[in-house]
Amino acid sequence: MSSTTDPRLAEAAPKKRAFHPSMLLYDQRYRSITIQIFALFLLMLGAAWLIDNVINNLRLLGRTFSFNFLWQSAGYDINQRPIEYNSQMTHGRAALVGFLNTIILAIMGCALATILGVLAGVLRLSSNWIVSRLVTIYVEIFRNIPTLIWILIFGAVMAESMPAPSTFRGDDPASSMLFDAIAITNRGVYIPAIMFTTELGVLPLGPISPSWNWVLILAVLVAGVFANKYLIAHATRVQNATGIRPKTWWKSILVLFGPVILIFIGLGAYLEYPELRGFNFAGGTHLRNSFLAMWLGLGIYTGAFIAEIVRGGILAISKGQTEAAFALGLQPGKTMRLVILPQALRVIIPPLISQYLNLTKNTSLGLAVGYMDLRSTLGGITINQTGRELEGMLLLMAVYLAISLTISGLMNVYNSRVKLKER
Repeated sequence: MSSTTDPRLAEAAPKKRAFHPSMLLYDQRYRSITIQIFALFLLMLGAAWLIDNVINNLRLLGRTFSFNFLWQSAGYDINQRPIEYNSQMTHGRAALVGFLNTIILAIMGCALATILGVLAGVLRLSSNWIVSRLVTIYVEIFRNIPTLIWILIFGAVMAESMPAPSTFRGDDPASSMLFDAIAITNRGVYIPAIMFTTELGVLPLGPISPSWNWVLILAVLVAGVFANKYLIAHATRVQNATGIRPKTWWKSILVLFGPVILIFIGLGAYLEYPELRGFNFAGGTHLRNSFLAMWLGLGIYTGAFIAEIVRGGILAISKGQTEAAFALGLQPGKTMRLVILPQALRVIIPPLISQYLNLTKNTSLGLAVGYMDLRSTLGGITINQTGRELEGMLLLMAVYLAISLTISGLMNVYNSRVKLKER
């Protein structure tokens, strides 16, 4: 048998066409690339024109583009201060305080919204008619009224309906406080603060400098979470091998909270209770009305949207999963927690990310009730005092973008871990 190629087969084989510039428009292999390059070129031209226009306008006004204002004295006070700050410090320090206030409010708001949303989403599917209708009323009322209105309502309730600190006077002021430790007033809520008799110093991290005590407690908590995950994974391996799952609840409690309790005891932790001194309370932790109004307004409002997301995720799971769990003898609570919700997460997480982002960006509404967040400090007072509106707004946009991308990235990592794995 000859190995020579049949000339008829060679003639039948398609010939590769040489590249010609017209192929950039008429060949579908290159057309999409050509369009993308052309669009990118137009975008770059637009950005260059915009930057040049800004530079020329600044030059005509006799101004320069600079961020030196961040090192100038701020000259204004901030009522909610998670770190040390006074009016003689710089605008950069004030912006950092506003940034931390934004982060604290976003984290606590997302936590409250998640708890309320999951509970409301599950209860709205309850077979109890009264419970499901009450939750429906909550969802429909809160998600159909703008969040700013709810923030103002909660702020007005705290400021107008709560008693003044002077009403706590008397022979025994603590008797009029909740549990003799919490004072709810029209100036805010005063709660006990955790203090230590032994201080390990501060961790030198520049302008923040957290206490070593709390860094150690946080590190032990994180280690406990990982140890608990290993404990649960070991129990799962034992169950797969023997069919019997060992009890882990008491071990989990011991691993999660035992080391932390020991550290609190070792550092001499105690509670500092608020006390009425003069015309106001001193000591403890002061939760201002502005913070509470923002936290409740954003958390409850966003929780109504999360409830619908959770309800939709549960309904996306086949009823056969519930029937199979009941057939195995699982109770309704365990069925929801161990069978339905883990499968529903693949539907819940993507829209949940959007709600977290919306809540974080809505913290900029704090100016309406006097909450000094990033928008109120850097994007408000600092810009008004320095006249650096362009630089301030660019910084504000960059910080919010960084926060949003961080939240989205972390949630997408979690989403990739809970989604269904193809086999």
